[in-house]
Amino acid sequence: QVQFVESGGGKVQPGGSLRLSCAASGSIFNIVTMGWYRQAPGKQRELVASITWHRNTNYVDSVQGRFTISRDNAKNTVYLQMDTLKPEDTAVYYCNKAPQPSDSWGQGTQVTVSS
Repeated sequence: QVQFVESGGGKVQPGGSLRLSCAASGSIFNIVTMGWYRQAPGKQRELVASITWHRNTNYVDSVQGRFTISRDNAKNTVYLQMDTLKPEDTAVYYCNKAPQPSDSWGQGTQVTVSS
């Protein structure tokens, strides 16, 4: 079963930037749509960005224009560039298949936006 390892989170001030990385294992990576999800305290996990094998992208309205998802198929890695971060972006970020995720979730990476 494919596994995901997320990294790159941290604490930044509002307006700052972070770049998240997701390393995936298994050949399924090259034939699926990948996504970045986030879960804030007390809220349900939500899909915020997705990218197809052909690099077509979609974003939830709240991050449109600020986040950029990309993928490197040769490295089995997906990235999320996050700019102009806001306190409401604070959450644990995960990667997985999209729009229907697998049951195999990584441990995620914490993003905290605070002054």
